Amino acid sequence: MTSTDHGPEVVSAPIRDAATVVLVRDSADGIEVFLQRRVKQMAFAGGMTVFPGGGVDKRDAGAHVAWTGPQAAWWAEQFNTDDELAQALVCAAVRETFEECGVLLATTADGSFADPGALADDRQQLVEKSLSFAEFLTARGLTLRADLLSPLAHWITPVNEKRRYDTRFFLAAMPEGQQADAETTEAEVARWVNARVAIDVWADGKHFLMPPTWAQLHYVSGFPSVDELLAAERSVECILPNTTPGAGLAGLGFPGSDEYFRTLGDQTPPEITL
Repeated sequence: MTSTDHGPEVVSAPIRDAATVVLVRDSADGIEVFLQRRVKQMAFAGGMTVFPGGGVDKRDAGAHVAWTGPQAAWWAEQFNTDDELAQALVCAAVRETFEECGVLLATTADGSFADPGALADDRQQLVEKSLSFAEFLTARGLTLRADLLSPLAHWITPVNEKRRYDTRFFLAAMPEGQQADAETTEAEVARWVNARVAIDVWADGKHFLMPPTWAQLHYVSGFPSVDELLAAERSVECILPNTTPGAGLAGLGFPGSDEYFRTLGDQTPPEITL
């Protein structure tokens, strides 16, 4: 884990566990990712371009969940955590993808994907937290498809931020027959973007990427197809950026930070046009 530099003692904010999903699909020009521009009023990362994601719901940690694919113990090993949190993280990854873009990585008893459009009321209840994801799956007879997710990365928000998250990044291919939408109050714009183009547009100052988002886009853009991306071997290491007191964004240090800041230049978070 990358740790903070020596300096004045910083009283850091509490850390919340979270999951983010890099949803990908093939196109004629390379891999596309589903990105959202968060509304500026959001308390965390307002106005930034991000992947779908959010905090875990502890109600899902020990709940019985119909599950296909690697079990919680396997995910715990990949993300260096315990089994209960690992289950909650996988549930959060699938739930947040459904809540924020209407894509549901869960199947019915016959193995077919559920129709997200027929579950609009459930989606809203999940957003409102009046329904847990485990309760939703059970009530609808759905099986969570952990086999459609892959571990990708692990970042912790720097100690100098007012809101901090311990975020595990998951990778998922867009299921056939489903459509990602923009039906969320958390995003002003949501659409598919070529991974390399997303980085180039950021370099031109037309939208803003936080380091973890930039890092995942940079990684994804190095593969010619989704199949090759999913087949690649990865070792997930926790990244906690170094901080330089009083230096703000420019004081962060993380793997690839030299390239990030070289490309960023003297930009500050601009008016977003993505």
